Amino acid sequence: MRGQLIRKVWPYDPALHAAPRYRRACEYEAFVPELLTDLAISLPGDVATLVSEAETAIARLNNKYDPALVPLARLLLRTESIASSKVEGMQVDARTLARAEVARDTRGRVGPDAAEVLANIDAMQTAVEQASSSHAIASEDLTKIHRVLLQGSHNRAMAGHFRDKQNWIGGNDYNPCGADFVPPPPEEVAALIDDVCKFCNQEDLSPLVQAAIAPAQFETIHPFEDGNGRVGRALVQVLLRRRGLAPGFVPPISVALARDKDRYIRGLTFFREDRIAEWLGIFASATAQAATLAFQYTHLVAELQDHWRMQLRESTSPRADAVAWAIIDILPAHPVVSVPVAVAATERTKPAVNDAIQDLVSAGVLKPVSESKRNRSWESVGLLDLIVDLEAGTGPSPSGGSGVRIPFPAPDQ
Repeated sequence: MRGQLIRKVWPYDPALHAAPRYRRACEYEAFVPELLTDLAISLPGDVATLVSEAETAIARLNNKYDPALVPLARLLLRTESIASSKVEGMQVDARTLARAEVARDTRGRVGPDAAEVLANIDAMQTAVEQASSSHAIASEDLTKIHRVLLQGSHNRAMAGHFRDKQNWIGGNDYNPCGADFVPPPPEEVAALIDDVCKFCNQEDLSPLVQAAIAPAQFETIHPFEDGNGRVGRALVQVLLRRRGLAPGFVPPISVALARDKDRYIRGLTFFREDRIAEWLGIFASATAQAATLAFQYTHLVAELQDHWRMQLRESTSPRADAVAWAIIDILPAHPVVSVPVAVAATERTKPAVNDAIQDLVSAGVLKPVSESKRNRSWESVGLLDLIVDLEAGTGPSPSGGSGVRIPFPAPDQ
């Protein structure tokens, strides 16, 4: 094991409203991991090859990046956020979420599940912005991501605060005795998180190895009462961006992790058991798959935008500086768009955006979400179908459409 088990006693609680067996005092063991700054890593040849292949796949994905492709980068970030939420059991389909995003941005009503997933997108965006502006990762950066993540949830009172009580995974709701895993006692959390931050600021390891180990340690510490997995996976995004491996496009690794959640959880257990090479193999494999998938879909979305431009030219032949072109440019980031969202994203006037949207509807690029005249929004024709497949880990067919599944390796490969 990469750490030690500390035997603790859960106190007797006569006032607990539960069956008598849960009120009794009981013993449990909390796991305190070794510090990352003391970690020595030696990779077997096959795992080193997997890590190299994954980093090459990320570099290939980023070779085509330029500032004009920011909407595509946000599409991948959005996909990562949704998949990260899916790992935690939060299921919101792509269309519902896209419409909820517009409703939120126009101060409309949003369901609680969609609101929580949208908060995860905001937290990921916070992570990316922090990665590009901060000189070093500190514990305050992690609490900021957590605060954004939980600000709209029923757990908002704990947002942005490290836990001051014992938590656990599995077992029962009343005590950690018999739990599947008990993280470190709360008094150990601050020092362990400082160690994670120091590790994140080192540059002597492969970026991918660092991006695999730091979140695994973070999830082992479980420093928050809720949201640990999502903050840990946001840390992956931070590290790949900070180390320069993914300056523009960060692959949606959680898509691969969500497809085989049991394998992902088993990998985290491998990490705690000091079987780090096995965890790195799982993480590198998921990363390579996600980078390949993202590469394919960024091309497909770019081709769809070219198709929209052709439809627009054939329909209305707008001027080169027409607002309709600018709206097509930003649609990957906003698959369902409203007038206020388009005004903000294109920095054009409301009347000009209204006219452009009507031109795009006439050209078959946009279609109304509803016939209501109030809080109107429009869906990008064909884009959400691509997003659904991307979020599901579905690869495009050779003909350029979608529907062929990219094979993921069996759990023990």
